[in-house]
Amino acid sequence: MKPLKTHIQLAQPSDIGFISGNQCSMALETENITLNSETVLNGVTAVFNDPAKGFYIVAEQNDAKAACLLITPEWSDWRNAWVWWIQSVYVLPAFRKSGVFGTMYEYIRYMAEKRTDVAGIRLYVDNTNTPAQMVYKAVGMNGEHYTTFEWMKN
Repeated sequence: MKPLKTHIQLAQPSDIGFISGNQCSMALETENITLNSETVLNGVTAVFNDPAKGFYIVAEQNDAKAACLLITPEWSDWRNAWVWWIQSVYVLPAFRKSGVFGTMYEYIRYMAEKRTDVAGIRLYVDNTNTPAQMVYKAVGMNGEHYTTFEWMKN
């Protein structure tokens, strides 16, 4: 068996199709929601057109695209610094349980630790998504502090 080589990098505009397709797959898989692919494509493209919205990273294993996620910044007046939110995490099924998310998290954490204007990293996870919760705990994150409430138009 060939050892897995994971490579993480900032996403490029050429990754837009990969990312938007993954977002549609994730919504269907995790929430049984069929998203409008054009809306998602436009939403992903908007991040590349306006870096203030955030940035994507992509993972490859053995030269095959394996996963992606979005980082969105939130200003914390308590910390006088940014908190980076991990969002839109999707690991293709063939690459799950191979350490891809852990490597992506290490990459993001390294980026955050190098910057004085980033206080930390957060994410939210669906209460019923216990496999993802186990992965997040395994990389050293905890869900002890907050419960997220929301109101969405649709």
